[in-house]
Amino acid sequence: MFEQIIEFSMNNPLLVGAFILLLVMVIYNETKGTAKGLTPAEAVRLMNRDEAVAVDIRDRKDFNAGHITGAIHLPMSSMDSKLHELEKHKDKQIIVVCRMGNSANMAVTKLQKAGYQQVMRLKGGMMQWQTDSMPVVKK
Repeated sequence: MFEQIIEFSMNNPLLVGAFILLLVMVIYNETKGTAKGLTPAEAVRLMNRDEAVAVDIRDRKDFNAGHITGAIHLPMSSMDSKLHELEKHKDKQIIVVCRMGNSANMAVTKLQKAGYQQVMRLKGGMMQWQTDSMPVVKK
C-alpha cells in the first residue's frame, strides 16, 4: 500500500501539492485563532452554569433555520452598527457562533476591541452543534 501512495504521489504532483497546501491551511486556521474554542458540550456547561450568552453571527436565513436556544442574533454584516445590543451582556461570557467555526474569530476580535473581555468561539460552529445532536430552535 505504501508503494501505491508513493506511485500516486509521483504521478500526480500537483494534486498531492494542493492537498498538502489545503491541509496546512486548515491546521493553521484552527491553531491561529484569537479566541478560545469551545466544544458544544463545554458551551452548554458555560451557558447553564455561568449564564454565558450565545451570539449567532450568521445571516437571518441561517439563524431562522435553526439556532441555539436563547442565542442573540447579531449578523456579522451589521455587527458594527448593532454592537450596542450586547452592552447589557458585557460582563458575561460570550460564545460566538457561526456556521462552521471559522468566521467567529473575526467577530471575537471585534468584540474584544469593543471591550468585551470574556469572548470565545464555538468550535465547528452550528454544523458541529447539530452533528453533536444538540437542540436547536427554529423561527
